[in-house]
Amino acid sequence: MHTDDTELPRSSTGPHRAGQLSDLLVIDLSRAVAGPHAAMMLGDLGARVIKVEQPGHGDEARDWGPPFVEGSDGQPVSTYFLAANRNKESITLDLKDADDMTHLRHLLAVADVLIENFRPATLARLGLTEPALLALNPRLVVLAISGFGHDGPEGSRPGYDQIAQGESGLMSVTGSNPDDPQRVGVPIADILAGSYGAYGVLAALHERTRTGRGQIVRTSLLAAVVASHGYQGTAWTVAGVPGQAQGNHHPSIAPYGLFRCGEGAVQIACGNDSQWRKLSTEFGLDVDADLATNRQRVERRTEVIRILEDAFSSLAVAEVLARLEAVGVPAGRVRTIDEVYAWDQTRSQGLLVDVQHDSLGLIQLPGPPLRFFHVSSDAEVETTVQHHQPPPLLGASNTSLDAWLGIETPPQ
Repeated sequence: MHTDDTELPRSSTGPHRAGQLSDLLVIDLSRAVAGPHAAMMLGDLGARVIKVEQPGHGDEARDWGPPFVEGSDGQPVSTYFLAANRNKESITLDLKDADDMTHLRHLLAVADVLIENFRPATLARLGLTEPALLALNPRLVVLAISGFGHDGPEGSRPGYDQIAQGESGLMSVTGSNPDDPQRVGVPIADILAGSYGAYGVLAALHERTRTGRGQIVRTSLLAAVVASHGYQGTAWTVAGVPGQAQGNHHPSIAPYGLFRCGEGAVQIACGNDSQWRKLSTEFGLDVDADLATNRQRVERRTEVIRILEDAFSSLAVAEVLARLEAVGVPAGRVRTIDEVYAWDQTRSQGLLVDVQHDSLGLIQLPGPPLRFFHVSSDAEVETTVQHHQPPPLLGASNTSLDAWLGIETPPQ
């Protein structure tokens, strides 16, 4: 077994990947979306991420579909699983088996980060209390993601994204009207919790450079969404006004929303009165001084929407957008998912990455959202990680990880 000062390679299989976190080892005990997303964010930055899965079936997200894609071995691969598990290796351990738990402890003793999203107290029942984890490895940073928090009157509740979107108030401000609550079309509570969790891990690692000690970082689906309420939160906490769903138009800015044209629709965001004047002049809108300020337009939002949609009723989307761009009014179209990935702007930002999957062959995945640059007085050099590993097959790294640790493979 390695000691704490042993240099840990980024990967025991495949090429070494550079990156801002290439000296870190992350053990990912999580499943579904929130924890895996946090671990993937660290892996995208070069950390070595070892995903520990249950023997036989692994992360439950491997079964979430359709859509599935048939691999070269005839087995279906879940595109849901592919979305949150790039840049990882997979090993299988039964956490109720004593030998496998010994194996896990070997990994944790040399790790920098542990990520888990079990229900609160689950790891403690397996003998891995938080004090025990930090006694095993005092430098370990532990990220624990729960549904509703690790304590409090409802801290023991299980959490899934759909439940959290409703319980956190998000669905009450999403939809066509207050009687039509809608979930966001992506697992936003999971993704936010994973993103906040990764942010917390980096803060704890930074503190470790000063103290030499690890610590526990906790977040939850509830905390992540409430922290993202933004102006909807302060509208209630300060002004006493609870937000409600009102479709595709902003409650505090107008015009700011989706407007129908002769065919299709455009989105317009007039963030100030100057932009409104430019819009009015360009399209010859018949408006009076009572709509000059944002407050007036918000109070008469229905009228503003009617005026704009009347002006656009005979115009194509492309013409409306071109004219808005010419006068400096922010606007855009509503793209479908397939259009987004075909868009040259998406591709120019590195938001599609090619990976060689062990069963599916060459596939494209949505890429990480960060880019990094070294800048000098006369040049700018991008240092963003370019090579990415595919989401792993279940247990694909069992043998190589055992050899790397120098211990026997546990029976499966």
